[in-house]
Amino acid sequence: MENNFLGEKKIILVTGGAGFIGSNLCERLVSEGHEVISLDDYSFGSTENHVSGVTYYEGHTKDISKTIKEIPDIIFHLGEYSRVEQSFSDVDKVTESNMVGTKAVLEYWRNTGCKLVYAGSSTKFGEEGKSQSPYSWTKATNTDLVQNYANWFNLPFAITYFYNVYGPKERGDDSTGTLVGIYAERKAQNLPLQVRLPGTQSRNFTHVSDIVDGLLLVGAFGTGDEYGIGHPDAYSVNDVAEMFGGEIETVPNRPGNRTIAPVNADRTIKLGWEPKYNLPTYIKNIV
Repeated sequence: MENNFLGEKKIILVTGGAGFIGSNLCERLVSEGHEVISLDDYSFGSTENHVSGVTYYEGHTKDISKTIKEIPDIIFHLGEYSRVEQSFSDVDKVTESNMVGTKAVLEYWRNTGCKLVYAGSSTKFGEEGKSQSPYSWTKATNTDLVQNYANWFNLPFAITYFYNVYGPKERGDDSTGTLVGIYAERKAQNLPLQVRLPGTQSRNFTHVSDIVDGLLLVGAFGTGDEYGIGHPDAYSVNDVAEMFGGEIETVPNRPGNRTIAPVNADRTIKLGWEPKYNLPTYIKNIV
């Protein structure tokens, strides 16, 4: 069993608990003996990710106060629209999830007075910052709103930032999958690996177990903003395709596809976090 940073048994609410990162977090929390509640509308999540011992509620975050009657000790708010390039054609969905839904979560947080751990987006630190895409703008705006709520109503919080998460339960479909998941799926089907031009765009790929480690540390000890959780090693999209091997084809770039987003994990590292996994070894094992 991993270190139980959160201590004695707690009631923990995970929004997006049936999604990729949320389900891995739920799995760890249950293994450590906590009472875990998930709220998910299953737009990105799946019942296949359900973890024994978790109480699942199906619903949108905008209805959180109507749906969740338990009073949690901690909320891990991961349940937002989470695709950069697709957000240009999904503006209504982005707004409904990341603005209306998150506003309701913050009101729920205010009424319960528990600790909130918000999953911000590392796109905030890209070369065009918060205005890069509808997704990036809503996420960056929400980090400001979380901090304002904390100041206005004297609430405990911490904000984390993930960097290109991969690992068990990631999706591999072209429209909603992660890069590593998509490449693994296309490799299994003997399809060419598509590299969006220019291919030199750099990413810090971080294993989901390392993300969960960081979330638990921040949940236990973090206060305030700027808890980056990202592996220090960066690889280009070309590099990743070459690690998988096989046929590679280039495809046009899309809006919102940033070239670099430097990792700042200093505050998380000071809590004792360090990554245990690396991308080349992971790809070697699954290929």
